Amino acid sequence: MPDKKTLFFTFLKIGAFTFGGGYAMIALLEREFIEKRKWISRDEFLDMIAVAESTPGPMAINSATFLGYRFAGFAGAAASTAAVCLPSFVIIYAISLFFDRFLSLSFVASAFRGIQVCVVYLILSAGLKMLHSMRKSLFSILILCAVLAVMIFSSVTAAGFSSVFLILFSGMAGLAAFWLRRAFGNQNAEGHSS
Repeated sequence: MPDKKTLFFTFLKIGAFTFGGGYAMIALLEREFIEKRKWISRDEFLDMIAVAESTPGPMAINSATFLGYRFAGFAGAAASTAAVCLPSFVIIYAISLFFDRFLSLSFVASAFRGIQVCVVYLILSAGLKMLHSMRKSLFSILILCAVLAVMIFSSVTAAGFSSVFLILFSGMAGLAAFWLRRAFGNQNAEGHSS
């Protein structure tokens, strides 16, 4: 398991090379923690993304705090959170010192347009990887279809739709499925024992 120094430098690297927010960070986290270092399994990674997305605050910071705490307790959480925030803070502070001159540079605007394309790719590839590794059950497919339908409806009608509602709805559906499976599982177990 990593110590807080290793966590700090790992999240510093991730924070420095993540453009586009927490969703773009998913691909980097997956490559670093699952494929390269093999610190967590794919199921644990999906659970971490669910926790980071459903708790208040930016997903990138929540992910860093969650993994840091899991590996090295409070000190690991503090180191990981500080490391993932530090590059963004330094870059934004440097830009704020000469913001007007920075925006007037045409090559900067072109660079950011190119970065936007890369961010879309990173988010899409991370989503497809998560979709591929998702357990293929009737319940998960129904939830996925319901969420996609709401997203498409919101996009087509330009309706403002709270993602908090989708998170709460999916969480309640998951709890209901858990209780139903538990209740039917207990009834099946009692039927076999008698």
